[in-house]
Amino acid sequence: MAFSTAITGLKASTTELDVTGNNIANSSTVGFKSARTEFSDIFATVVVGSGSANSPGSGVIVSDIAQDFTAGTIQFTNNNLDLAIDGTGFFQLNDGQGGITYTRAGGFELDKDGNVVSKNGNFLQGFGLDAAGNRQPIGNLAVSQKESPPKATSDMDLSFNIDSRATPSNLAYDPDDSATFTFSTTNSTFDSLGNENTIKFDMIEQGAWRERQSISLIDFAGLGLNAGDSFSLAGGTISVVAAGTPPDPALGQIGDDTTAANFASRVAAIFNDAATPLQNQVGWDNRIREVSDDGSGNLEITWAASAADVRPVVLNHIDTVGTGTTTALTNVNTQDPFFAANKVESYAFSVPAPPLTGTNPFITIGATQVGINTTMSASDIVDEIIKNTNAILSANPEIDTITKDSSTGQLVITYDPELGDEPTVPVSSTNVTGLTIGAGSFDETGDNSYQGVYQMHALFNNSTPLNIGRPPQPGSGLTTSEAGPILLTFDTTNGLLQTVNGLPVSATGSAPSITIAGADPANPNNTISLDLSGTTQFASESIVKASTQDGFTKGDLIGVTFSAEGVMVASFSNGQNSNLGIVALASFENQSGLQPVGDTAWSATLASGQAILNPPGTGLNGQLRSAALEQSNVNLSEELVALIEAQRNFQANSKTLQTENQVTQTILQIN
Repeated sequence: MAFSTAITGLKASTTELDVTGNNIANSSTVGFKSARTEFSDIFATVVVGSGSANSPGSGVIVSDIAQDFTAGTIQFTNNNLDLAIDGTGFFQLNDGQGGITYTRAGGFELDKDGNVVSKNGNFLQGFGLDAAGNRQPIGNLAVSQKESPPKATSDMDLSFNIDSRATPSNLAYDPDDSATFTFSTTNSTFDSLGNENTIKFDMIEQGAWRERQSISLIDFAGLGLNAGDSFSLAGGTISVVAAGTPPDPALGQIGDDTTAANFASRVAAIFNDAATPLQNQVGWDNRIREVSDDGSGNLEITWAASAADVRPVVLNHIDTVGTGTTTALTNVNTQDPFFAANKVESYAFSVPAPPLTGTNPFITIGATQVGINTTMSASDIVDEIIKNTNAILSANPEIDTITKDSSTGQLVITYDPELGDEPTVPVSSTNVTGLTIGAGSFDETGDNSYQGVYQMHALFNNSTPLNIGRPPQPGSGLTTSEAGPILLTFDTTNGLLQTVNGLPVSATGSAPSITIAGADPANPNNTISLDLSGTTQFASESIVKASTQDGFTKGDLIGVTFSAEGVMVASFSNGQNSNLGIVALASFENQSGLQPVGDTAWSATLASGQAILNPPGTGLNGQLRSAALEQSNVNLSEELVALIEAQRNFQANSKTLQTENQVTQTILQIN
C-alpha cells in the first residue's frame, strides 16, 4: 500500500515539475497564459466494514491543470499589425479548413493576398463593412483596397477677414496687379481625374463713387415711331401711345411724337415719377439710382454706389406695329466711372447794384461764422468763406470740402460720402441787407451704399474667370448666370457678412452657398459648392481664417492601423483613410473551459460554451491596442519557488518509497 501511495506522489510531483517547467519555458512567449497544477487525494473504501477514521488514504492524483487567464503586460512595438487586447477577449482565427481557434497572441502580418494572418498562417476574423459603414458577417480580415481613386472637389469652406481699414483702389481690376484689389487668397482644388488646380479669389472693396453712363441715341429719327411700339431699358418697358392720348409717366408712357431731342427728358420723367412702374417692374435693374437728361439730348444713367459691378445699359426699340423687329439704339459711353458718391450742394451769392448795408455782417455756415463787409461783391464773399475753410471744416465734421466753382463763382459744399444724403449744413447771412443766397445750378444727392460692398472675382488657375453665379444683365433676356464677379456685403455696424450675391446671410450666420462652375476641365458638369460662413470685415489684419475642400488626387496604400474599437484603417498617400473592417473579439461564459491546442491558442469546448463575438470595447470585450503585444503572464519568481516546492515534494515521495523498501527488507530478513 505504501509503495502505491509513494508512486502516486512521485507521479503528481513529476506533473507539477512539468507544468512549472512549461511555464518557465514560455515566460517570453507572446500571449502565453501560465498554468498551475491542482491535486486531489485518493481515498479507497469498501462497502462493508469501512471506517473513515481507520483509513490511511491511497495517495494523490492531479485533478486539473488550470489556466491562469490574467492579462499580461502590454509592450508596444513598431508594427501596426501587432495587436493587443486591453481587457478580456480572444482573437478568433480560421485555418481556412473550418478549424476555429482563439488566441491572445496578436502578432499578425499580411500574406500575399492581403489577408491578415497569424504567424502560423491562420486568418484573423472580423466584421466586414459596406460602403455606408454597416457591419457585415464574420469573415477573413483583408486589405482589399490597394489604392484610393481621385475625387473631384465638390465642397469648399472658406472664411476670411478683410481689414475694414484698407483703402479702396480706383484702379481698373487687374488680376496680376495686387494694387487693384483689397484682398486675395488662392485655394487648391482637384478635378475628376485627380489633377490639382487652383481657384484665386480676389476681393475688391467698392470706393466712394458711382458710375454714370451717358446714352446717346443712334438714328432715332429713322424709327418711324408708332403707338403700340415700346422701348426696353435695363429690363424695364416704356410703352408708346398716340400723340392724341396724353402719355402718363406714372404708367411708363411716352407719345409717338417723341423725338431724339426730348426722348431723354421724357424717360427721366417716367423714372422720377413716384408712381412709375418702370422702377417696380420685374427684371428692372433696381441698382440704377438716377435717370436724367444731361441737357444735350443724352440720357444719363447713374448707378448706386453699391452696384459695384456695372455693365453698359442698352436701349432697344421694339417695332411692334411695323416690322416686329428689335433695334438697338444706343451708343454707351462711360462718362465718369468714378463719379463721386458725396452729397454736393451749391449756393449762389447775389449782390444788387446798390451796396450792401448792415452793421457787423457775417455769413453763418453750420456752426461757423465768417465776417464780411458791405463793400464786398458776391465773389469776394465766397472768397472770404474759402479763406476760413479750416475753421469751417473743424466745426462741421460732416463737410468734406468747401470750394468755389470757377465757372459760376458759386460756393460748393461737398459732404463726407459716408454720411450718404443725410447732412445739410445751413448757409445764411446775418446783419446784412441786400444779399441773396440761393441754391445753385446743380445739387448731387449723396450715396453711402458703397460701404461694406466688395466685388468677389474667381479665377481658375490664375487666368480664366469662373462662373460663380453672377446674375445676367437685366433686360438681356438671359436666364442663366455668367462668368464674372459677384457682390459680398458686410454689416458696417458689426463687420459680419450680410449678403452673398444678393442673398441674405441667416440669423445663425450661415451664408448662402455659392456654386462654382467650370473648375473641372475633365468633367464640365461638375460644380463646387462654396460656403463663406464666418467671413468678416473687422478692423484687423486681412487673413484667411479657415479653408477646406473635399477633393483629392489618386493615392497608394502606405499603411494599415487599427483603432481602439478594432476598426482596420487603410491609409493612402493622398491623405485619405478607408475603413476596411472591424476585428472580432470572442468572449466565453467559462473561459477556463477552453482547451489548449498549441501555438498559444485554445479551442472552444462544451465546458467553455460557444464564442460570443463583438467588436472591441463592446460587451465584455476589452479595447484594442495597435502596434502592441501582450506578453506572457508568467511570474518567474513565483515559478522558481514553485519549482523548488515540486522538487521537495518529489524528494519526499522518493524518501517514502525508500523507507517502505527498507521496512520490507527488514521483514524479509526475519528467520
